[in-house]
Amino acid sequence: MFKSIIIWVLIAFTVVMALQIYLKKQKPTLKIQTSDFIRQIENTNIISVAFTSGSIVVKGEINVNPKDPSIKPEWIEQFKLKSPKKMMFTTTIVDGADSQAELAKKLDALNINYETLPSNDFWKMIISSFLPIILIVLVIGFFINRQMKRGMGMAMTFGKSRAKKNKDKSEITFKDVAGCDEAKEEVTEIIDYLKDPKKFEKLGGKIPRGVMLMGQPGTGKTLLAKAVAGEADVPFFSISGSDFVEMFVGVGASRVRDLFEQGKHNAPCIIFVDEIDAVGRLRGAGLGGGHDEREQTLNALLVEMDGFNANDGVIIVAATNRPDVLDPALLRPGRFDRQIVIDMPDQKGREEILNIHVRKIKLHEKVDLSRIARGTPGFSGAELANLVNEAALMAARNDKENVEHEFFEEARDKVRFGRERKSRKMDEKDKRRTAWHEAGHALVTVMIPECEPIHKVTIIPRGIAYLGATMQLPEKDKYHYTKNEFKAQLATFMAGRIAEKLVFDDVSSGASSDIKYATEIARKMVCEWGMSDSMGPLAYGSREEHIFLGKEIDRHKDYSEETARNIDQEIRNIIDEAEAKATQILTEHRDKLDAIGEALMKYEVIDGDEVDIIMKGDEITREVEIEAPKDVLDTSDTEESKAADKDTGDIQSDDK
Repeated sequence: MFKSIIIWVLIAFTVVMALQIYLKKQKPTLKIQTSDFIRQIENTNIISVAFTSGSIVVKGEINVNPKDPSIKPEWIEQFKLKSPKKMMFTTTIVDGADSQAELAKKLDALNINYETLPSNDFWKMIISSFLPIILIVLVIGFFINRQMKRGMGMAMTFGKSRAKKNKDKSEITFKDVAGCDEAKEEVTEIIDYLKDPKKFEKLGGKIPRGVMLMGQPGTGKTLLAKAVAGEADVPFFSISGSDFVEMFVGVGASRVRDLFEQGKHNAPCIIFVDEIDAVGRLRGAGLGGGHDEREQTLNALLVEMDGFNANDGVIIVAATNRPDVLDPALLRPGRFDRQIVIDMPDQKGREEILNIHVRKIKLHEKVDLSRIARGTPGFSGAELANLVNEAALMAARNDKENVEHEFFEEARDKVRFGRERKSRKMDEKDKRRTAWHEAGHALVTVMIPECEPIHKVTIIPRGIAYLGATMQLPEKDKYHYTKNEFKAQLATFMAGRIAEKLVFDDVSSGASSDIKYATEIARKMVCEWGMSDSMGPLAYGSREEHIFLGKEIDRHKDYSEETARNIDQEIRNIIDEAEAKATQILTEHRDKLDAIGEALMKYEVIDGDEVDIIMKGDEITREVEIEAPKDVLDTSDTEESKAADKDTGDIQSDDK
């Protein structure tokens, strides 16, 4: 719109300027009296004359010589004449002796050219005077009219659905989706129905009206919906939940009705609503009570889904990563009949996903995707795609012809832990404190059997808050964590602070996140997981979540003050026990603590194998320039767990 306005303004400006230039190029015109005109004829200064039919106006060309005494001085002064010059003139004649006929005889006698022109000077004058104004008015009127029509059009279409219809067949099929075999099996029935609905109708079966895809961010919910459209080869409407809601009352409900109307006209088809939790959250919790725009939109959605006939051929597919905040009426049978959970991929699923994403990159022949899959526990499909892309970019930056294994390794650490920030320099004092802090984490991790194996220990800052980190990789897929495993995690959390206290006889703020995560785990052990002998297997306190933000804002206290004191004391006892365990290990193996700290000061990064070498009493033999481990992807993984990274900046802990 803005571009077209500029074009029209430029056109009008060009026309006006061209007209002005044309008028300026006309020869200067001298206005003379009738007597002067007769005198100049007699003096043979008139070159040519043009009479206008039916008019007393006479035009012509005159030779003005400043030295001619018959030339009036004011003419010379008016045009600043210094030499003879031919000029246009205009004058008027009166009826009588000096009529056009008599003038014509006189001109013939003096052999002066003359002609009679049609009377159109008046219109030329009018056009030349008012054309620029007329053009400007027309342009302004055009835009005013256009804006009025546009405004009326917007008013008429404001309640129209913003769903985008994919006119072409989706290029994504089930071959592009991996790591969610059960989910693909669930949606296969929908594809079969869209291809051959009579197959189900003749047996009296009813296909689900709606399918809800649930899963964590990045697990492939939207990708699966596009694959369903590609396999079924039917029209595919896509819209986001936030596109329904506007500041004007009734717009969202109107868009819902229009969306379903479009679906019925294009049946069989698929309507995909991404992030449906934006409009489908539990009613009655908004700031506007039961009358806010979001609730009106949700009510319209519920009514439309109920209004569908069983065999309309319109399938609603929705995706959300917050099924816990959805309104129960939305999930009941008859609306979203089928709810499909898409989990984080396991090792086999991760390998399949990697195989899909490496199709377009040149792999080194020694790259083993199964090893990479084992070394990427807890990665979603989106994170794996990002990992492959980062590895390809790293190979390109290093002028490699193909992507080698080491680039996948670096990309994995970058995606999970953040990029190394070598430019963030620490002085010697801070560097030593960080080194022994991480050495404490590493030593306790090695000495407690329940801890996950060490992947890498580094004192190079990473990400936003990492000053150093002790990274771990799980050995296998795990879905449960035991009490002893949580106690082991707590001991490793507290080990960094204890190491600082033993070596420097002081503690620093670098252990703040260690304490935070340790306290969080200890509280959950007591209040949620029933892992306290004194408090018993009871749940203390119910969480309250903000219906819009989906975050815990308060914990409802459903126990007495005495119980609260007992809970706090039990949490303190668990933390004290973890501190005592870490202190015992670090004190008994002080030589190993110092050895790991010195190795970190020298190399800045050491891998798990090198930590084992130090624990055996041997020395690391490699050049200082080498910072990345050679092969640390041999370990297996867990699926849903996060690596319990101990660091002086921001520690990631298991939150189960």
